[in-house]
Amino acid sequence: MTLIDGKKVADDIKREIAAEVEEMVAAGQRRPHLAAILVGHDGGSETYVANKVKACEVCGFKSTLIRFEDEVSEEELLATIDKLNNDPGVDGFIVQLPLPRHISEQRVIEAIDYRKDVDGFHPVNVGRMSIGLPCFVSATPSGIIELLRRYNVETKGAKCVVLGRSNIVGKPVASLMMQKSEPGNATVTVLHSASRDIKETCREADIIIAALGSPGFVTADMVKDGATIIDVGTTRVPDATRKSGFRLSGDVDFANVAEKCAFITPVPGGVGPMTICSLMRNTLLAAKKEIYS
Repeated sequence: MTLIDGKKVADDIKREIAAEVEEMVAAGQRRPHLAAILVGHDGGSETYVANKVKACEVCGFKSTLIRFEDEVSEEELLATIDKLNNDPGVDGFIVQLPLPRHISEQRVIEAIDYRKDVDGFHPVNVGRMSIGLPCFVSATPSGIIELLRRYNVETKGAKCVVLGRSNIVGKPVASLMMQKSEPGNATVTVLHSASRDIKETCREADIIIAALGSPGFVTADMVKDGATIIDVGTTRVPDATRKSGFRLSGDVDFANVAEKCAFITPVPGGVGPMTICSLMRNTLLAAKKEIYS
């Protein structure tokens, strides 16, 4: 069994990005600039944004954090997005999700200029990705593909099961695994809450990508020997032995599944770190105008 070390791969990629940024600066170009909008004080969102700001420092980017309280109006948030869209000094920006209920997440996503949509959520980027055109690919699916690439996991002709059909992970990663590329060229089955024979289908899979948000869902009897398991789940579960009172749990019963696998990602330390470095890569692409001029 080979443990896929997402933290190491992410650190390698950030060093590669930092070296490229220094070359840009030496050539007289400005540093890439990523902005983030954070609404409210959700603990998870605070952590994610703090990690993104820290990653910007490592990569040599300029970063800007714009904060609003939960009570911010949708109109004020959209006005800020419009300013960032029209600011030539900002290469890309994100609006950290989730948002308060009185704000339409879809309206916010569609308001972002797709050329600065480094989260890859805008319908233009999603549509371009689905037909294999250059675009900003959403960070978690992009990170998963990069892990498969760097660990030389064979995907061509492989049976791949994606557990979950979210717009952020399940649907885009299924699309990427099907495309005529490497990694890619897999035969993909997407399973979800209405699917039948989930265990039987998983047992036939060469690759399982679990993105359900259901701790321990994938058990040893669902996994065939030699499979590759990518665990996207990060659910906080109570743990009295931890100072925080909780621990992060993936969608896979790691302790019992790992011994059957050729490759497996841990939680934490697997897919999570790749999500942020994929965002950094998109920001670098935006700054270099390599996708949209």
